Amino acid sequence: MRNPLCLPWARMARCLAVPLVVILALAGCSGTQVLNALASSNTYTLQADVPYGPEPRHRLDIYLPTRPAATPAPVVVFFYGGTWREGSRKDYLFVGEALASRGIMAVVADYQLYPAVTYPSFLHDSAKAVAWTARHIAGLGGDPNKLFVMGHSAGGYNAAMVALDPRWLGAEGLSPGILAGWLGLAGPYDFLPIENPDVMPVFSFPGTPTDSQPINHASAQAPRTFLRAGTGDTAVEPQRNTMQLARLLGEAGVKVDFRLYSGVGHVMMAGSLAWPLRAWAPVLDDVSAFVLAPP
Repeated sequence: MRNPLCLPWARMARCLAVPLVVILALAGCSGTQVLNALASSNTYTLQADVPYGPEPRHRLDIYLPTRPAATPAPVVVFFYGGTWREGSRKDYLFVGEALASRGIMAVVADYQLYPAVTYPSFLHDSAKAVAWTARHIAGLGGDPNKLFVMGHSAGGYNAAMVALDPRWLGAEGLSPGILAGWLGLAGPYDFLPIENPDVMPVFSFPGTPTDSQPINHASAQAPRTFLRAGTGDTAVEPQRNTMQLARLLGEAGVKVDFRLYSGVGHVMMAGSLAWPLRAWAPVLDDVSAFVLAPP
């Protein structure tokens, strides 16, 4: 029988990570505070509170990799989840740090939330943040020709709509053609009729237009696509959302990098980007491989 003290590294890391996070959570920290507290501060230089538009929540934080690079860094604009009702870019330092640790410049953007706004205002905000990045990131050492948009949960929806529906970047004088790719983590891409009472007023249900759904914008014009979800996700059903969108895009001829992680839940799809939870699922490895791959 295998010696229990000689567990494979991945299993051992998972055993150690949970008690550590629980201890810090019991000390009064939220989940994201715990992950941010554990993140390295040596992998990035932070440019915080950069305005990309006129509203108070039109702000973004930029994580510049400290790793020396011979060429400009690829850039990922990240949108967080929270049912379009809550969230702050400051809660996602662990995401910015994770990407910067792999030599990727990360832009973590706020957007306006319900009840201050409803659909589609947060999509206009998301496109505005991407447009600002496309026009200014070269001055910070980023490569505008290697620009990606990425999101988790509700942020995955935002990323999908910016990448797949040309209306939003079009309002900024650009098109999804500026993107080298997009990445969705456990995003809702097909959720009509809306059943979640928290989401109903955000999308003015039952008057929600059908063109609000990313699956209705799957076409051959879509950028290269990365889709991930977990089989343990009970918040956003992975087969209906992630698997269906991957199938539709693939049938349209789009290059799709698709995978379901066994047993991984909704929150852990983003949480596993952080140390010490990276052994839970290879999300960071997979994201990095997609972003850093040759065109």
